[in-house]
Amino acid sequence: MPRVKAAKAGRQGPPKRCLAEQFAAGEIITDMSKKEWKLGLPIGQGGFGCIYLADTNSSKSVGSDAPCVVKVEPSDNGPLFTELKFYQRAAKPEQIQKWIRAHKLKYLGVPKYWGSGLHEKNGKSYRFMIMDRFGSDLQKIYEANAKRFSRKTVLQLSLRILDILEYIHEHEYVHGDIKASNLLLSCKNPDQVYLVDYGLAYRYCPEGVHKEYKEDPKRCHDGTIEFTSIDAHNGVAPSRRGDLEILGYCMIQWLSGHLPWEDNLKDPNYVRDSKIRYRENVADLMEKCFPEKNKPGEIAKYMETVKSLAYTEKPLYQNLRGILLQGLKAIGSKDDGRLDLSAVGNGELKTKSVSKKRKKEVEESTASSVEDVDCSSAQTEATQTRSDESQGAVPGGMSQPEASYSSSDKSRQEHFELQQEMLGVDHRGSRTRKKAQK
Repeated sequence: MPRVKAAKAGRQGPPKRCLAEQFAAGEIITDMSKKEWKLGLPIGQGGFGCIYLADTNSSKSVGSDAPCVVKVEPSDNGPLFTELKFYQRAAKPEQIQKWIRAHKLKYLGVPKYWGSGLHEKNGKSYRFMIMDRFGSDLQKIYEANAKRFSRKTVLQLSLRILDILEYIHEHEYVHGDIKASNLLLSCKNPDQVYLVDYGLAYRYCPEGVHKEYKEDPKRCHDGTIEFTSIDAHNGVAPSRRGDLEILGYCMIQWLSGHLPWEDNLKDPNYVRDSKIRYRENVADLMEKCFPEKNKPGEIAKYMETVKSLAYTEKPLYQNLRGILLQGLKAIGSKDDGRLDLSAVGNGELKTKSVSKKRKKEVEESTASSVEDVDCSSAQTEATQTRSDESQGAVPGGMSQPEASYSSSDKSRQEHFELQQEMLGVDHRGSRTRKKAQK
């Protein structure tokens, strides 16, 4: 799923970043709290660094059952800096647990932040962050299921994503890039889903003051083109209504298998204009994506509700959950917490078997990425879609190697530079004398 970032007039793109060198298994790193962590095998590499299995330091080697991963990148790179700020402000384990208790949730799909710091190696400095480890991403499962999820699965997923969005929104952030490849299953429980990759997260409301609506032609079309919000297409900074709009597009694609503008993703203005046209007539959008009689009325009502939100308006999350719960009731189901990822189709459709050819395509696609370590056999049995070689995925969009500097990287780097300007940090990653804005 390509990301599109408009070129900035009169400004060169950010310089190509250095890749992190490979560290040997057993390397010891020390976080800012002086806690020591031991690295295991590398399980992912992207355009901005590497990911390793990790555990607290002990005399034992880090095995395939390691509970954590470490993201490592050269300290003058940008994406991890941006992501780290989110985790430090909003993803400490005690913050998440407090929210879960207060809102009587079974769990919250936000990865926990366990530590971070700088590590010196061969005269070079590396930034690292330790976080939870996860299983497969939903995109692989979606493709293996012939690009369809059942209506119940879509509604269950969306209820949990609303829980996540309410939490990060209340902690002054928006995500800006919700999609199946950024949703990972728990290693231990295949019915738990986590939203990852906060490299484009934006602090929309610092100290309780919402950013003003302002269109910037230099920042048009930020995010993943088929899902990004109309505000993002117009160069407006992300807001809460944008996250909810993106979730709406995800629901439609997961259930119908396509979005009306997918035939011309290379033209971001066409995609934007299509979204604007369908926002004005949600009924046409439903007819286009669900030509059969059994239309998901709850998704139409959800889109109408999100459409009515003002840029700075706080959404009524419980009302949105109520709309999706009515959808579950309409198909004779309820919020039982089960994702049922092996089922496909709209409502009552039976599970479709995946052809041998399709399975081979998925396996080849998986094999082309960096191999991860198997998380749990229970997850494999539950989804019935992962190949025997599929292994534990990791947060942050680094499960696949990137051969070159992509438009996604450029979007992240420019986002990083904006954050640096706000924080008073120069492009070498060192803090200047300028006072940092909290």
